[in-house]
Amino acid sequence: MRSTRRNRVSTGLQPLRSLLSAGILLCLAVLIVSAAGPDKHLAVFSTAANYSLPIVQRQGQDYVGLLELLDPLGTVSAKSDPPRWRLHYNSVLGEFFVGKSRARVQGRDADLSGKFLMESGRGLVPLASLNSLLPRFLGGPATLHEESNRLFIGNIATHFTASISADDPSRLTFHFTAPVNPSVASEPGKLRLTFRREPLTGPASPMLTFGSKIIPSADYSENNGAAEIEVTTSIPLIASFSPDGRTITLGPPKSVPVKSQPATNPPNSVAANGTGAPGASAPAPNTPAPVPAQSNAQSSSTNLQPSTPRRYFAIVDASHGGNDRGEALSPTLAEKDITVAFARRLRQELESRGITTLVLRDSDANLSLDDRAYFANTTHAAVYIALHAASNGHGVRVYTALLPYSSDDDRGPFRSWTTAQSSSTSLSQVAAGSVATELRKVQITVRTLTAPLRPLNNVTTAAIAVEVAPPASSLSPLTAPDYQQLIAGAVANGIADIRAQLGAAP
Repeated sequence: MRSTRRNRVSTGLQPLRSLLSAGILLCLAVLIVSAAGPDKHLAVFSTAANYSLPIVQRQGQDYVGLLELLDPLGTVSAKSDPPRWRLHYNSVLGEFFVGKSRARVQGRDADLSGKFLMESGRGLVPLASLNSLLPRFLGGPATLHEESNRLFIGNIATHFTASISADDPSRLTFHFTAPVNPSVASEPGKLRLTFRREPLTGPASPMLTFGSKIIPSADYSENNGAAEIEVTTSIPLIASFSPDGRTITLGPPKSVPVKSQPATNPPNSVAANGTGAPGASAPAPNTPAPVPAQSNAQSSSTNLQPSTPRRYFAIVDASHGGNDRGEALSPTLAEKDITVAFARRLRQELESRGITTLVLRDSDANLSLDDRAYFANTTHAAVYIALHAASNGHGVRVYTALLPYSSDDDRGPFRSWTTAQSSSTSLSQVAAGSVATELRKVQITVRTLTAPLRPLNNVTTAAIAVEVAPPASSLSPLTAPDYQQLIAGAVANGIADIRAQLGAAP
C-alpha cells in the first residue's frame, strides 16, 4: 500500500520536473543568443557603388554570396546545375563545384582557399578567397581587409595626412585625397571620427604622434566595415569641415568664433550675384558656403574658418540622399545610390578635361532642394548639373527648367527665388543641347525636355538635370561601370564643348 502511494507521488512530480527542465533549456538558449555577436557584413567600396553584404559562417569560415557581390558592379547571371554552379559576369564565365576548393574562371583554375557551397541555388565562396578570385572577373585589383570586413574594388582608396598647426598646438588638421563625411563623437580626453561610407585606408603606422601636449596622438583602426580615427586630447575639440570635404580641422571651440551677419535680402528672393535663399541672409564676403554633405549631428558643433572659397566651374548634384531614397528602382536598389555613383564618375570625367568640379552630395546625406540651390548659387559656378535615375523608359532625358508664372517683379539686385533661372534659361538650353548631341554620338537614346523640376528654377546660372534610365528592360546597366562611364564621358564632353560660352556668362 505504501509503495503504491509513493509511486503515485513520484508520477505526479514528473510533469513539474519536465517543465523545470524546459525552462532551464529556454533560459540557456536565451543566454546563448544574447551572447552572440551582431550580424557580420562585408563593406564594399567601388567607383560604381558603395554597399554591404551579409557574411555567413559555414564550416568555421566566413562566406559571402558571389552573385550578390558582383551584381552592383556589372551585368551578372547565374545558373545552378548541381554539383556545378555557373556564373557570368559581363563576358567572364566562372564555374564552381559544390564541395570543391578549386573553381575555373575563363577556363583557368582558381584557388578558393575553402570549399565552394551552394544553398538554395545561391553560390557561397570563402571571404578569404576574394583577393585572388575577384581580379579574375573584374580585370582589375580587389583588396580585402579581412580583419575588418572591408573590400576595395579598384584604386578607390582614400588616404590622409595629419599635422599640428605650426603656430597653434591646439589645432590638428587632416587632409584627405577625396571628400569625406565622417560622424563625430567626443568624450573626455578623446574625439572620434568614424568613416562608414568612405574607403579610407590608414598610414603605414596606425599610431600617429604629434609634438603637442594638447593633442599628443591619433590612432587609426578598422572594425566591422568602418574606419575610425581616435584623437587623444587634453582639451575639448570640435571639428570644422572645408567646403570641398577634403580637410577636417580639430580645434577648441573658443578658437573658431563665427559672427552673425545682419539680414540684407528680402524674403523669397535671391541676390543677382547668386547669394541668398528664401528668407536667408547674404553670407559675409569671406565666409565659405556651408559643407553640403555635413550631417545634422555634425552641423551643431561645426564652425568653418574664414577663408577664400575655391572657384568651381561645375557643380554636380546627386539627387535625393539620406531619408529621401528617391525612386525604388528595385527591391534592393534606390535612386539615391545610383545618383551618387554617377556624380563621382562625372566629376572624374569633368576634372580630367580640366573642369574644376564640386559634388554637392558625395555621401548618403540629407540635403533639401533649397539648400542645393543655395550651395549652387553661392559657389558662383558656371554650370549646375543635377543627376537623377529612373527605371522607366530607355536612355537619358536631359531637362531644363519650366519656370512658373510669377507676378513678382525683380527688385534692384534681387530676383524672385522661384524664377531665379529666368536670365540663364537660354544658356541652360544650350548646355542641354550640347550634352544631348554628345550622348547621341555614343548611340545613347536621348530626349531634351522642360519640366518644373526643382531646384533648377532657383539656380541663377546655367542649370540642367540629367536623368539616366537603362538602355533596355534590365536594370543592371544602371550599376554597370561601362554604362555609367559612357554616359558620364558624353555629358562631360557636352560641357567641355561649350566651356567658353559658359565661362563668359555673368
